[in-house]
Amino acid sequence: MSKTILVLALASLSGLAQAAIVTKAVPYEIDGEPYEGVLIYDDAVSEPRPGLLMVPNWMGVNEPSAKKAARAASDKYVVFMADLYGKAIRPSNPDEAKAAATALRSDRPLMRKRTQAALDVLRRQPGVDVAQLGAIGFCFGGGAILELARDGAPLKGFVSFHGNLDTPNPGDARQIKAPVLVLHGADDPAVPQEQVDGFIAEMKAAKVDWQLVSYGGAVHSFTNPLANVPGRNEYHPVVAARAFKAMNDLFDEVFAR
Repeated sequence: MSKTILVLALASLSGLAQAAIVTKAVPYEIDGEPYEGVLIYDDAVSEPRPGLLMVPNWMGVNEPSAKKAARAASDKYVVFMADLYGKAIRPSNPDEAKAAATALRSDRPLMRKRTQAALDVLRRQPGVDVAQLGAIGFCFGGGAILELARDGAPLKGFVSFHGNLDTPNPGDARQIKAPVLVLHGADDPAVPQEQVDGFIAEMKAAKVDWQLVSYGGAVHSFTNPLANVPGRNEYHPVVAARAFKAMNDLFDEVFAR
């Protein structure tokens, strides 16, 4: 991700004319090691807005994920895209991404620590209403956001887009403090039905306020315009629009409380 500020036409991302989205690199440290996330917001709005922590897919911090963050931000939120790998790790292909993501999925305490650190960065950003915070994630990032919820993060809501649903410690769901919304492709081969059933049982046992929306005809990565592996990773623009609407509906509800 370039360190220069990128200005993207919001009209091309969400259909709103004239406003602009600012995308800005934000360096930070965890245990003395360098990380670099991205802050995304509409510069036409001056008053504080709710903040969303976003964990991207397994490709990590890059421009396609920044565009997706801009779509989520619109003029409603300030979004901070977390760097869970560290500044030195920027996967350039699926093999590199798989290695980086697998290392964190194999160490959930470390995943949670890095996600919590990124949440702390979001809280420090100008224009963020720190009383109104939520978290969203895509694919690998969806699984990371659910781990953040299981870690007891004091947010208003958690939204996973086509994310992994498994966890090594289902009992941790008792620590979830806010509504959870899972937006799932009904035909997603990366998240099989056994994983879905396990997640449902986990949520019920912990008495979480949860929803799972299963979109017929959608597979993995249905919000990613670059996904083009039929039957496995494939963009579905209609389902993507429905999913972002569902996200906004949840945050409209919880931020109004």
